[in-house]
Amino acid sequence: MRMDDKYQGKYRTLSPRLTGWDYGSHALYFVTICTLNRVPYFGDILSREDNGEGFLQTSIIGDAAHVNWLKIPEFNPYVELDEFLIMPDHLHGILFFNKPHKSTWEVNKFGVQKDNLASVLRGYKSSVKKFANDNNIDFAWQPRYYDRVIRNDREHINIKQYIYDNPNNWVNGKEDFDNLYI
Repeated sequence: MRMDDKYQGKYRTLSPRLTGWDYGSHALYFVTICTLNRVPYFGDILSREDNGEGFLQTSIIGDAAHVNWLKIPEFNPYVELDEFLIMPDHLHGILFFNKPHKSTWEVNKFGVQKDNLASVLRGYKSSVKKFANDNNIDFAWQPRYYDRVIRNDREHINIKQYIYDNPNNWVNGKEDFDNLYI
């Protein structure tokens, strides 16, 4: 029995990261970041009176989450923002790491993370948490995040549509991940 198999399911969880992938490489990344215990810190989804479409009425911390997301390229100039959306208890976003001339490949590693997806999201999450602390706002992030390397144009289009539809799906009570990548 291998050591990896021995404790699986008891003391460790499998990494959700794509095996063998360099998360600092030139690619599109879809991320979902949730608040701790899915508390709706960012605001409430309301339905527009004229057409019934859902939209987020943001709270102060929701506004900070939005503004700080827009600042990501200021601190990480190789990152370009694509579609993103703040929801009451999570956010979805697509980040484009524009590094066409990156020549070294660094597979997931333990230790200091720099200029990769983990470091970008750590900086973003800490900026929102700092805003909350500075303004005495109760707020906490879930420790981890979901990510997916976007592998083709069809997947990119489907994910963008999923993000766009998220408020309406929330209003209608049907958040659906089943057909996200088809």
